[in-house]
Amino acid sequence: MTPARTSAASPWIRRAIVAAVVIAVGYGGYVLFKQRGQAADAGAYRTAKVERGDIRVAISATGSLSAISTVDVGSQISGQVTDVLVDFNDRVTEGQVIARIDPSTFQAQIAQGSAAVASARANLATAQATLRNAEADFRRKSELAGTQLIARSDLDLARAALDQARAQVNAAQAQITQQQASTQTSRLNLQRAVIRSPVDGVVLTRTVEPGQTVAASLQAPVLFQIAEDLSKMEIVLAIDEADIGQVKPGLPVTFTVDAFADRRFRGQVQQVRLSATNTNNVITYPVVVAVDNADATLLPGMTANAEIEVSRRDDVLRVPNAALRFKPADEDAATAGAPAAAGGARGGFAEELPAIAAALKLTDAQQTQFDAALAQLRERAAARVAAAPQGGGSVLFGGGGRGGQQRGGNGGGGGAASGAMRQRMAERFNQQFAAFRDSLDEAQRARWDSELTALLSARRAPLYRLVDGRPQPTTVRVGASDGSWTEVTGGIAEGDEVVTGGGRAAP
Repeated sequence: MTPARTSAASPWIRRAIVAAVVIAVGYGGYVLFKQRGQAADAGAYRTAKVERGDIRVAISATGSLSAISTVDVGSQISGQVTDVLVDFNDRVTEGQVIARIDPSTFQAQIAQGSAAVASARANLATAQATLRNAEADFRRKSELAGTQLIARSDLDLARAALDQARAQVNAAQAQITQQQASTQTSRLNLQRAVIRSPVDGVVLTRTVEPGQTVAASLQAPVLFQIAEDLSKMEIVLAIDEADIGQVKPGLPVTFTVDAFADRRFRGQVQQVRLSATNTNNVITYPVVVAVDNADATLLPGMTANAEIEVSRRDDVLRVPNAALRFKPADEDAATAGAPAAAGGARGGFAEELPAIAAALKLTDAQQTQFDAALAQLRERAAARVAAAPQGGGSVLFGGGGRGGQQRGGNGGGGGAASGAMRQRMAERFNQQFAAFRDSLDEAQRARWDSELTALLSARRAPLYRLVDGRPQPTTVRVGASDGSWTEVTGGIAEGDEVVTGGGRAAP
């Protein structure tokens, strides 16, 4: 090549090199801008991972520990206490003498009654003698009257005297019985002067001292309080009416007491009482919790801070409650709604049915019928989504979009279908799976119906997964919640990122 031609080509080469550099720089700038945009989009939302864990739902309440059976021991008689034979915390046995009242008054009453009985018996002997004399007189006058040796009136007088003598004998016998009963009352009062323990137990309180006078004229004064068995105790909790529907006998209870703050004790709900209490227009119900106190650690009167475990779900998918409250901003609504059909399809009922069927342990023939019915269900779901491309797909058959979101709500899982909608859903499922259901045995059919009812009546809500920096909605079934975490099933998997809040990241 000649120097003139080389000189002429050099500007074109330089221009080509410059153009290539400009293109490379421009492409690099575009890639960097795109990466920054994606990073900015990702940083525009607060997210959390879907994880597996335990959810424990509990109701908190306070109450006081007490013995299951506490007996108040009183006095049925009045008098001066001469002896007190037990003290606080003493163990007593049934029939053991624990106090005595001065018996002199009742001993005097018994002596007086005995004398009255003797006097009544003497009166009875006199009346009996009078009766015998009246009977003899009546017999004589009856014979004389038969021969008309005496007047008829004399016979009548003899008969009246006989009747009077008999009445006097009956009165004397009644007087003896009365005096004996009075004496027996005095003997019973003398026995009651010795106060005995009615049960085996521990003395909790003692309100009497030797020399104290007991007056039992109107009601029996309480002298001792005895706990029958402190190895078994109870707590009476006041549960609010909003929570009482979840409390059933047999539920486990854990509680703490201030004396042993680092130790958790266990109990069990024994009874839910119907006697409601109204305190400042707040309705509460007493719930009795049975507690085992075999080691005698717990004492009566301790305040128990208890939690009734009404539900527990182990190793389930859970998300923070903030994820269920998230709702995309207006500028993100259109973007978030675009893939709703795909996201909703993951969370549709059709995706949850195989898990229910797997729990039934189906035979090969039953599995074939189930697969055929499920395939038809999915075909109908796809047809519904295709017929409603703007997001009008049905949640029932896996659709999403605005219709599914409206039913799901934007709160903490309040998207339960209405009664009429559940009825229509149940009818469609029964028609679709009629042949499969007929192939099940009685136990399988009962479980299928139960699980299907739970599936249709479950609360459903929208949840937003973060995909390529954008929130993508999916419909999930909401389960138990402990206030911080909520169980979810459906269109999510462990490790997915879900949006918990919005707001652009600070530059």
